[in-house]
Amino acid sequence: MTVVDEEAELARLDAEKYVSLVTFRKNGTGVATPVWTARDGTELLVFSERNAGKVKRIRHTPRVELTACDMLGKKTHGATVTGKARILDDAGSEHARKVIARRYGLLGRVTMLLSRLRGGPQRTVGIAITLSD
Repeated sequence: MTVVDEEAELARLDAEKYVSLVTFRKNGTGVATPVWTARDGTELLVFSERNAGKVKRIRHTPRVELTACDMLGKKTHGATVTGKARILDDAGSEHARKVIARRYGLLGRVTMLLSRLRGGPQRTVGIAITLSD
């Protein structure tokens, strides 16, 4: 993917309210999950429960696919792009939560507050995704 293509895809995905994040099981089967994303430079940030299936799948298979979707995960439009995900450390996860809260306004801040009240940093983790060819 050229720098221009990567920039265009990052901008396109960052404009979406929901993105379908496909992670892969050890046997290669994809599992789609609708997520909020927020752009941070050349990466898209996501947050998730620390013990969620997508986090477990990313730990052993960092390859992911991203497509615009609705809140139920139904693909809406645009191309599917591939990327490489990595689980963030505590400081990176806190940064991801702040960037996502800012991106989603009042709803994002309320969601992060509720997450914090339910165990927050100990229960959630940030994920950074870099687009690839």
